[in-house]
Amino acid sequence: MLKQTKEFLLFYLSPFVFWVALIYYSSSQSFEDQTVEPLLAGGNLTWISDWFSWVSFYYGDTLVSLETRTTAEFAEFFIRKGAHLAVFGILAILAFRLVYVVYRSNKTAVISSLSFVLLYASVDEFRQSLHPGRSGMVEDVILNVVGGIIALPIFIWAKKRWRC
Repeated sequence: MLKQTKEFLLFYLSPFVFWVALIYYSSSQSFEDQTVEPLLAGGNLTWISDWFSWVSFYYGDTLVSLETRTTAEFAEFFIRKGAHLAVFGILAILAFRLVYVVYRSNKTAVISSLSFVLLYASVDEFRQSLHPGRSGMVEDVILNVVGGIIALPIFIWAKKRWRC
């Protein structure tokens, strides 16, 4: 019993808690502390302008295009939104593993982990709206949940494929 408890804590609960804490910490930072724009601005980004000059859409109430942003700001937007997908996709996987080890049901684990991602993403965006220089967006909550929806089938497929 003690060995199972240690395994649960070490391999399932600890990674999940660590990831939740990492998201919490990251959301507490200002935009300026997180920006990669200075790194991007130092590089040759002409290929972005050449390939993506046609891209123009609204995200929330903000127009995203190379006409309204510098090339570095445009690239950073997609890096940040890609990070939303990846970070919350990983959170969904860690939540799935945690629930699955207890209930041994894919259906229960999928529903629970996506519900947790929705709840935590909502709380996270609300917290961001309280920080100066940050904004909480419903669109980011949706993007975070989509990250979980993309990650879970891939994880479940890999788990079956390699019998992990």
